[in-house]
Amino acid sequence: MRSRAAAPRARAAAPGDGLALIERARGGSFPGTLHVEGPDEALKRAFLAELKLAWAKAVPEAAIARILRPGEDDVDAILNAYHGVSMFTPRELTIVLDIEELTRSEKKVAALAAGLARPGGESTLVLVESAADSERKTLEPLRVACKARFSSLDASRSQLLAWGAARLSAWQLEADRGVLESLFDRCEGESLAFFNELSKLPSLAEAGRVTDAHIASLMRPTVGADLPDFLAALAAGDGATAQQRLGRLLAAGENEGTILFALSNLVGGAFGGWAKNKAASATLGRRLGPGKLARAVDSVYRAEAAWKSGRLDAVTALEQATREVASA
Repeated sequence: MRSRAAAPRARAAAPGDGLALIERARGGSFPGTLHVEGPDEALKRAFLAELKLAWAKAVPEAAIARILRPGEDDVDAILNAYHGVSMFTPRELTIVLDIEELTRSEKKVAALAAGLARPGGESTLVLVESAADSERKTLEPLRVACKARFSSLDASRSQLLAWGAARLSAWQLEADRGVLESLFDRCEGESLAFFNELSKLPSLAEAGRVTDAHIASLMRPTVGADLPDFLAALAAGDGATAQQRLGRLLAAGENEGTILFALSNLVGGAFGGWAKNKAASATLGRRLGPGKLARAVDSVYRAEAAWKSGRLDAVTALEQATREVASA
């Protein structure tokens, strides 16, 4: 018996090929659906940052990317964001983080894959899969359904340097010969540290140029701040320390959605809900009392809503919520 022909599958773009996707995006050409995967979280963040910049330039009338999470938004909400068309914003960029949360239900994976097969007009839906020790076979229908794929697997030195050059170009900066190579070697080839240090260059550049002197002025980033330390500083009302630890968490590559969820759980737990960090929630509850605690909960929910709706970027939303909870 002859087997049926396999459905065409979008080839996963290697790190270098991902730059070709970004170049097409800068020219205004975006895939309708895109699956992002791979072990290098720092490179995935750089890819998404470039994609969002390209979208903002190509579609200035649309809001910045809408952020969804399967743990909070069901399959219908994800598909509605992709297929929904408004006369005010006919094109939207929607990014779904932690898509692996759908692996708990093969039916939901199948439903989403079926929905992706239907055109979404000129909108773009990006499914982002977090790093894993092995491939999540349950998500294969989504990979197959997407028009394009990007994988951060095994990025070479030359590829990461090319991504660094692309980031500088997006910021309209030029680097002296050997500057990026010097920065990369200084970071011992660690992509997380490389992209973190790279993000500091716009504030250091002079007349749109980055030199060896600017690289020499950078300090090696501190990586690995613990999320519980951030929550403890918030619970105690130590705003300065909380902001510092938030910066360290982001520099270490912690997912913005994970931090916001932890912050929401902290205030929700203090208000009587389930608390993952019971000690920190109890401290926050004792410090604020019912009235101020209600305002703290409201500030976190408002920041979360602003981020998901595209009115604020993730970092700004986190900084705002951190400031308001610490000073409540």
